Amino acid sequence: MTQIPIILLAAGQSSRMGGRDKLLQIVDDLPLLRRAAQIALQAAPVIVALPASPHPRYTALEGLDLRMIEIPDASEGMNASLRGALAQVTSDAPAAMVLLADLPDITADDLTAVLGAVKIHPDNLIWRGATAAGKAGHPVVFDRSLFDQLTTLTGDEGAQSVVRAHSDQVHLHALPASNALLDLDTPEDWEKWARNRRS
Repeated sequence: MTQIPIILLAAGQSSRMGGRDKLLQIVDDLPLLRRAAQIALQAAPVIVALPASPHPRYTALEGLDLRMIEIPDASEGMNASLRGALAQVTSDAPAAMVLLADLPDITADDLTAVLGAVKIHPDNLIWRGATAAGKAGHPVVFDRSLFDQLTTLTGDEGAQSVVRAHSDQVHLHALPASNALLDLDTPEDWEKWARNRRS
């Protein structure tokens, strides 16, 4: 079976970061975006949705074996990135994983586990990471049969309407701790996460 690609959403504006680019914040001596891309590449081929160039995020990804896609209308929100990236998924791919670039605790094992759930639970259309208690999070894999619905979405809600429409065909795969939920949107989020990581 053709490998399921990972769409890394990295075209957002970091609007809650007080002027800083959250995806260029340094984690483990790397910009968060490069670190996220390297983790994703351990699990599958990667397509990265990026703001219009020139932009420092392109430099952060230099030298990595992935596909960078420019999203000229990124200011619309997440769904512009979804549309642009899905157009780059090869016609023989059975599904695509959507991954946020600001999940600092997600691991390659987590991504591999959710991708593996597609084969283990083939009667579903959506597979997503969750907490042990069953709270749904990221990443999210969408079957190819849903691509047409995803590409008609607009705005910044992401794919939640598609997930809700197919709620009876969603498989939740438990990931460790808060790996599936923790994202970093504000300076306060970053400071709290860094403190917890040091303790």
